[in-house]
Amino acid sequence: MNETARRDLLLYESKDLTTHAVCVGMTGSGKTGLCLTLLEEAALDGIPALAIDPKGDLGNLMLTFPGMAPADFRPWIDESEAARRGMTPDEFAAETARTWTKGLADWGQEGARIARLRAAADVAIYTPGSSAGLPLTVLRSFAAPPAALAADPDALRDRVSSASSGLLALLGIDADPVRSREHILVSNVLQKAWQQGRGLDLAALIRDIQTPPFATIGVVDLESFFPGKERSALAMSLNNLLASPGFAGWLEGEPLDIARLLWTPQGKPRIAILSIAHLPDAERMFFVTLLLNELVAWMRSQAGTSSLRALLYMDEIFGFFPPTANPPSKTPMLTLLKQARAFGLGVVLATQNPVDLDYKGLSNTGTWFLGRLQTERDKARVLEGLEGASAAAGASFDRQRMEATLAGLKSRVFLMNNVHEDEPVLFQTRWALSYLRGPMTRQQIQILMAPHKQVAATAPAVATTAAATPGRSALPEEAQTHTAPISERPLLPPEVTEVFLPHRAERAETSSLIYRPALLATGRVHYTSARAAIDHWETVTLLAPLADDVADDPWEKAETLVEGEPDLEKAPVAGARLAGPPAAATRARSYETWRKSFADHLYRQRVLTIWRSAALRQSSRPGEAEGAFRVRLAQAAHEKRDLQVENLRQRYAPRLAALQQRISTAEERTQREQSQYDQQKLQTAISVGATVLGALFGRKLTSVGNVGRATTAMRGVGRAARERGDVGRAQEGVEALRQQLADMETELQSEAAGLEAAGSPSTLDLEPIQVRPAKSDITVTRIALSWSPWRIGPDGAALPAFR
Repeated sequence: MNETARRDLLLYESKDLTTHAVCVGMTGSGKTGLCLTLLEEAALDGIPALAIDPKGDLGNLMLTFPGMAPADFRPWIDESEAARRGMTPDEFAAETARTWTKGLADWGQEGARIARLRAAADVAIYTPGSSAGLPLTVLRSFAAPPAALAADPDALRDRVSSASSGLLALLGIDADPVRSREHILVSNVLQKAWQQGRGLDLAALIRDIQTPPFATIGVVDLESFFPGKERSALAMSLNNLLASPGFAGWLEGEPLDIARLLWTPQGKPRIAILSIAHLPDAERMFFVTLLLNELVAWMRSQAGTSSLRALLYMDEIFGFFPPTANPPSKTPMLTLLKQARAFGLGVVLATQNPVDLDYKGLSNTGTWFLGRLQTERDKARVLEGLEGASAAAGASFDRQRMEATLAGLKSRVFLMNNVHEDEPVLFQTRWALSYLRGPMTRQQIQILMAPHKQVAATAPAVATTAAATPGRSALPEEAQTHTAPISERPLLPPEVTEVFLPHRAERAETSSLIYRPALLATGRVHYTSARAAIDHWETVTLLAPLADDVADDPWEKAETLVEGEPDLEKAPVAGARLAGPPAAATRARSYETWRKSFADHLYRQRVLTIWRSAALRQSSRPGEAEGAFRVRLAQAAHEKRDLQVENLRQRYAPRLAALQQRISTAEERTQREQSQYDQQKLQTAISVGATVLGALFGRKLTSVGNVGRATTAMRGVGRAARERGDVGRAQEGVEALRQQLADMETELQSEAAGLEAAGSPSTLDLEPIQVRPAKSDITVTRIALSWSPWRIGPDGAALPAFR
């Protein structure tokens, strides 16, 4: 183990993070700076990250200033700190700019590398439950898990349990999974729905709690286990939460979608900062649990890889992963630590309270970054965790030596224990590319995220089964303002199929229910292309509103139901009214016209675009967007690069080892020559000294004897000079070999950098290949008059009730 911090650069393999990392250090140890620089390096390598931010520090990753001008720093400095130093804010900003410029220069970094960081990854701050940053909605947080997860009984059980615990924690119910009736009821409701492949929003969950879709729990009938009156009270508590103004922030914003958080629509990696500093403890636990569950589900939908695909970082794990208690967040976190490696997902956890971490759960953690610790108890717990991790990895552990090293750590100096390396090393953290100004306020987050919100507001809408704003319609405006008179259910020709979209919205006493007419069409399209190696069937379902002046081709303004044809009903809800359909909708020949125009619409509009990368010899999948394909290419490029770099190192290894052996041999020779020179120099000095003394004081010495001694002394001087020359030549040889080694290492790094640049997905050219179906490859399977339920509020506003 090196006893002093390394002066050269410490290179860390990105794929080592697939075995996870933990960073421990007291306040002032430099822990946050280390972890932020780790995220910076990952972003430069094209690795996206989810960063959970309980303290508000991680927003500093957005403060990157390539120009390093005082004006860049001015809005973000602490003016109270400037006042304490007796400086104006402008003076303090100028001094900060100089400090950051010098700090980066001392580490061989400059503005160009900051510009590279900004170009490499998007950074965004999400604020669940708040509009300060980008809000996140939890409406889809109880969606059915992917089929792969649902087919695994243990995985499904863990997800059900943690989701139930998180929801009940939000209600202030500390529910034991085995003893709590509330937990058992909610778990059964979720498990029943998810086993059927049915997702639940909060409104549906409330209904299922009040009226569960089962009659028994275990072997006990439902009413005996949890009477209806008490179930209604639990449902009312959840409804009160849902209806409270404070919870409204949870119902707005982007969906909690992991892929959407990790990558932009264009496929650019993102550092998604999930700021929860503004939330109370119960809501923090609720959100973190939901996020980890979504991450587990996303992870299991990915292909296996040995390269790093993405990172999960949590700035302060205190309270979410304790050694004894079992909060809802603990189960999915354990799942990630045990299983994420196979999917290329790295977990990085940080804390300043070592005694509050479950070190047994961290036995699979491959890398430990250890900074200054506050107490002996902290050191003991860290050593316990290190010992367990070393044992799990089959590595030796010198507890006494490790303890002595930890005792001498200074600020920004860390001990890295990596199971993939031969021994622990000390290193000092580099200067951050981002300006570390401290925790962000809500107002500062609003300022930083204003440009992102502008982009989101001007982005074109995408037709989906859910509206852009929860509860609002995605149908064209004329469908919402249909003014046809209210009528009884019309009589239709027997050739016309009539269906009703299911009523899914929560019923309200102050609103009325009206069914509006629309056309529901479903068709199958067959795409074939030998060039693109495509043989793909796609089912398309469109819902087109029927206005009074319905056209022969109503499909241009139709909504695409991306989840396919919904479960249809044969009759309307009792007591509902129907808006009168246009006359054309009551004639059988109209449907034949619409059938033909639907087939023609599919032929003209449904062109399948496939993206092809010639460099990596890969094509996108049918329906895969360019951005998603670039994400997949990025992972393939990382895997290819890691393999090539490993092969490169193996190719260089014998040459490097031979040079290092020659250097070692030359250093030994230099030491021998130096030793011989020192001995000869001493012997010569003694000989010359004796000759001089003999000449001055030797009364019995003959002149011949003195000459002989002088001659011997001069020969000794000559030998000493030759020995000194040998030493100089030996040292020159060592330096030459060291230069050869440095040149070879530079050559290796240059080749590795070339491999990385050549495989960068951002530089890959993608060729679009458009596959158009033949008219004979289009089959229309349904054209029907479809009635869509709408809720009309007291103010006359109409909201779709079939979402």
